[in-house]
Parts: sequence; structure tokens; C-alpha cells
Amino acid sequence: MKTLYRPELLYSDGRFIEHGEVVVGEDGCVIGATKGLDLSAAKIVKLPGKALLPGFVNAHSHAFQRLIRGKSESRAVSGRDFWSWRGTMYHAASRLDPQQVYDVARMAFLEMVLAGTTTVGEFHYLHNAPDGRPYDDPNVLSKQVIAAAQSVGIRIVLLRTAYVRSGFELPPDPGQTRFYETSKAFLKNMAALVRDSAERGTSVHCGVAPHSIRAVPLRELHEIAEWTRASKLPLHMHVAEQVAENAACVREYGATPVALLAKERILAPDLTAVHGVHVSAEEIAMLAAAGTTVCSCPTTERNLGDGFVRADDMMAAGIRFALGSDSQAQIDSLEDARELEYHLRLQQQKRAILDQLGGKPLAARLFECVTIHGAASLQVASGELRPGAFGDFFTVDLKDVSIAGNSAEDLLPIIVFSLNRSAIRDVVVNGRVILRDQMHEQYEEILSRYRELHEKIWSDAGVR
Repeated sequence: MKTLYRPELLYSDGRFIEHGEVVVGEDGCVIGATKGLDLSAAKIVKLPGKALLPGFVNAHSHAFQRLIRGKSESRAVSGRDFWSWRGTMYHAASRLDPQQVYDVARMAFLEMVLAGTTTVGEFHYLHNAPDGRPYDDPNVLSKQVIAAAQSVGIRIVLLRTAYVRSGFELPPDPGQTRFYETSKAFLKNMAALVRDSAERGTSVHCGVAPHSIRAVPLRELHEIAEWTRASKLPLHMHVAEQVAENAACVREYGATPVALLAKERILAPDLTAVHGVHVSAEEIAMLAAAGTTVCSCPTTERNLGDGFVRADDMMAAGIRFALGSDSQAQIDSLEDARELEYHLRLQQQKRAILDQLGGKPLAARLFECVTIHGAASLQVASGELRPGAFGDFFTVDLKDVSIAGNSAEDLLPIIVFSLNRSAIRDVVVNGRVILRDQMHEQYEEILSRYRELHEKIWSDAGVR
């Protein structure tokens, strides 16, 4: 059955229109113009007092790290930088069994849905048992994360992550024992996961994620990139997140990560470079020439003290930006979008820095980062309400106090810069309502199981 949605305001082609309509077919995809369309048997959903917008795309997530929120905000616990913070993350990673991986992923994905996210790119690198031995099914943890997404109702692109070594001339790190696979084993397991996911419907997709140049040597990186491109899958990779990462790459290869990837022709339109914080003007030109997308994660980058991404210079060069929640320090796509601009304002002591770059108004540019560009990065037909795209969208209560005083003309900047998550009322994925007036049918169960898991993990560590 077709479903016709009638909001008070509809976001379409970069603007809000009054009394617009969206029709979703039985296949969960948006149908084009309603003129001449037989809607006599269609289900009609009236949404008075609500605006309807395409769903957010979270292009970079580590779901299990939701477990360490608030546990790493002390030097006594997690040290003073990214490299020491990893110890807290390793503690959580080392203690999760398959059921617990499922439970923490459901918690992270539920929070994303409550924030209007309809698609998540899950950069997943937990593969082995806690002692480092492969499970009988090497993809069991990937499948648990996929099952968690299906349970919550969010669309997922499982970016299975290759992690071959600890780093250049470094011994294996005990904290990473659950991450390691040889490149041969990784590609075998990746192929099996793709086959399995093809049977799970259109809400499950796969991609490939060599973790970083420090974790995947160049020879293996070429093998993985070639396989990925032959399979026509998205390719994601951490790039230039830390100064120490760049320095290690220079010691090993005589070039920074971006320069190396450009030289080796791994930079390309199908590659998403996650973070891209520490790059030079020359490297920005390389990313732009290759058509590579940059996925910034501002709420995590500020939490870890990574630094500010040069979004103004990158966007001026024509680089597309996607956004991600990464470590789950905060799950709010609009907050990531705001910080992309706000970090630049703090640096430069100016306002509206990204406004009119490429001829786009600021709010529209930032909104595209969390919708259209994220969807392109993950190679999914989402992020906009066009014919043939997945029926993925959310509604906003126009009477919410955070956006009071709005009109169709100024609603988008008010939403981008001021919307509270409480204003997000309904979420639809693939034409199916998974959040109705801020209520998810599994909310209490997911929360209860997560609380039990959280207590067990941290009481074992003596941290509460």
C-alpha cells in the first residue's frame, strides 16, 4: 500500500514549502509527482503542526564506544590525550561478549533515531573473542551490530574494518587483540559478510574500512582497496586525525597519509577520509583533485582534543563533507554540523565563515553535510526526498520552544543552529515508522538491558 504524508511544511529542493506531500510506495521508496497518481487506496498520514525533512546520515560511528561516555573525562582515568584515552576504550572493547555488543549497539542506534538519524555508517573493528581467537563465525560480531540496527529500525552500512598491526615497528598491542586479522582473512570474511547482508533487505548495506595507514601497511592497503573497488563498495579510512599519526607515516613512507594516498592513487571519489584534521594546503588540493569526501566528527574531535578541521579551506576547494558521531561522546547530527562552523568562528574570531562558499547559504550547506553528502559517502539512496530514494525522513514539532517564531523562510537556519532534540517527533526509515511522537516501541527494553550491561562492565573495573 502507498502511504501519503501531509506535513504542514515540507523540506524540498533546499526550501520549505507549505502543504507539500510525500508518497512512499510499498517498496519503501519515494514516489515522484502525485499528479495523475492513483491514491484512492493510499494510507494518508496527516502531520499538522509538523515539518518533514530528509533523515540524517551519520557517516562514522563506533557504536560500542557509547559505553565509555563520561568514563574518560578525567586524566586520572584516561590520561591527557587521544593515545592514553584509548586505554579506557580498550577496557570496554575487551569485555563485551556477542550479546553485549548487540545491547550496546542498540543503545547507540536508539539514541541516533531519537536525534533524527535514519542511516548509520558503522566503522566496526571488533572481530575476535577477548583472547584474540577468531569466533567459529568470524563475522558474528558484525552480524550482532547489524541485528541491533534492524531491531531499532535504523538503516546501516556496516563498514567492516581491517586492522593488521598496531603501527609502524610496534609490537602487537594487547588492547587491540580483538581487532587483528591478516588482510587475507579480512577479505575472506568481508566477502562472506557481503553475501550474508544481501539477504537482509535494503536496510542493510556493507562497506570496507582499512582502519588507517598505521594499522594497515601499504601493500595490504592496495589489496583491500582493489577488492573494494572491484566490488563497488564504499571505502572509508581514518586519515590525519593525529599529529603523531602523520609523523609515523613520514618515518615509514617518507610522506604524510594524504600525500601517500595521493601518490598511490588510493585517493578517489569513492574514498571517505575520516577526520582529516592535520592537513596542509597542498594536501587539501590533493583531496579536492581526487574528489575524496572528508568525514568530520566535530563532537568527538573536540572531546579528544584532536584539533579543528580546516572546513573553510576544504569547502572552498570543492571538497564534500559528511559528518559522524564517532566515539558517541554526543549523538546529535545537528550539533556536529554546528560545530563545523563554530570551531572556525573560535579560531578566526569571525562569524558565518562557511556562508556562501560555492554559492550556498550557511544553513543549507551544513544541512547537506548531514544528509546528501553523508548518503553519497555511504553510497545509499538517502539524504533527500527525491523520486526513487529511500523513504527516510523525520518530523519536527513546529511548536517546540527551541524553534518558536519560525516561518517557512527562516526555518532551516533555526533548525540547524537551534533545534533541540525534543522537537524531533517522528522518524520513518524505508517507509516504516520507527519513532512516533518520540516513542519507540523497544525504548524501555533497550534502556533496561543497557543499564544492566553498563553496571556489569564498569563495576568489574571498579569505576561507577
